Amino acid sequence: MVTDGGFGGAAVKRISEGEESNEYFSAYFALRIVFTITGILLLLALKDYFADLTESGMFVWLLIALFVSMIAGPISSGVAGKGKMGIRNTCEGINNILRVIFQVMAVCLGYDTAGLAGGMVAGIIGAAIIEFRFFDLHFARFKWDHIKSLFIFSFWLFLTSSGVLLFSQADTIFIGYFMSNEDVGIYRVVFQFTAIAAFSSTAIRMTLWPRVSQWSKTNEIYLIEESLSRAISYSLILAIPVFVGGVLLGDRLLGSFYGEDFARGYHALIILLAVQIVNVFQYFFTMYLDALDHPQESFKVTAIGVGANILLNILLIPLFGINGAAIATLATMTLNALLAWRVLSRYITIRLKHQNLSNIMISSIVMGVLVGGYRLFIPLSNIWVTLLAVVFGGIIYGFLILKFDKKVYTEMRDIIEKIGIGFVWPGWL
Repeated sequence: MVTDGGFGGAAVKRISEGEESNEYFSAYFALRIVFTITGILLLLALKDYFADLTESGMFVWLLIALFVSMIAGPISSGVAGKGKMGIRNTCEGINNILRVIFQVMAVCLGYDTAGLAGGMVAGIIGAAIIEFRFFDLHFARFKWDHIKSLFIFSFWLFLTSSGVLLFSQADTIFIGYFMSNEDVGIYRVVFQFTAIAAFSSTAIRMTLWPRVSQWSKTNEIYLIEESLSRAISYSLILAIPVFVGGVLLGDRLLGSFYGEDFARGYHALIILLAVQIVNVFQYFFTMYLDALDHPQESFKVTAIGVGANILLNILLIPLFGINGAAIATLATMTLNALLAWRVLSRYITIRLKHQNLSNIMISSIVMGVLVGGYRLFIPLSNIWVTLLAVVFGGIIYGFLILKFDKKVYTEMRDIIEKIGIGFVWPGWL
């Protein structure tokens, strides 16, 4: 967490600024070596406390994984810092695929836990080899100023990452304290179920981070402001219709996929889907603060949110159960978004594309009316009928948003054509 969440992010930030990129990469690589070797020596000194890991053979694989990550991590950060996020994301996917393939093969051959660990290492190595083909940095002599700059940025980034981790786990911890393990399971399943609403914002954030950092360095404020408004609009293209669909079909989806016991998490599902909409704003506002070189402001916002979240969880969970945890998350996420908006407004002008948002709302409402009619006249008696309603809603929404929003239509068509499958695009739209 220290080398990746803090220094790795700091390295991406400094490399993306385009000034002394090689020096910052070299400084980060040196820091990574120091921290990794320190960690390995510490683990070796405390080896006796990890008897179970040693007996299973996992301890050696842990050391190997740390060593491999010491090389692979800086390569990945360098590729990301140069703005090649498509390469990085593709290699992350390759990492996952290779890991699963090697793990399945190893387990089938009888290597058990060692096979699982070996598969993880194999995935890291395979992805690093591919990323290295697109790696265009080199070692250069660096100064203490480079290390100091990485330390300062990584310090705030590390604190923010720790706060986000605490924020994301506080509700689960307090549900476990005040309620049963069954309630914890239902809440976590519901929370994971809502993650689909954040899919587009996560992908856009990973792509934008190094670009916004570079624009900040070159003082291209207009590009920063335009990218923020478009990022929010394109993230809400998914988040809002998913919320509408969740309201209409959430109870049946939970019951069909996980069992009727999970259907009682329906109200928490609705609240958490609303959280994902608010999270779009909070997510990008804090990310832009980091990319604009104000990580300390991002941390302050996160720290206030964490404190409020813990307090509200303590107050609301005993009263409302898992719904109380969801309400606490929604309230503090909204607080975070408002605070981040206020701080970010000091540095750039935040403009939302009202026409885009209007098109999204109209398309979602029409979809909701039609899906609601579907449910009214066709009983959702099994999972296939329920999934058919989901597909029906998705087709209706996709058609409407492309028909209403010419800009989205044009950009989506251009993307399809660029990846070489333009023949599948429905020209009649």
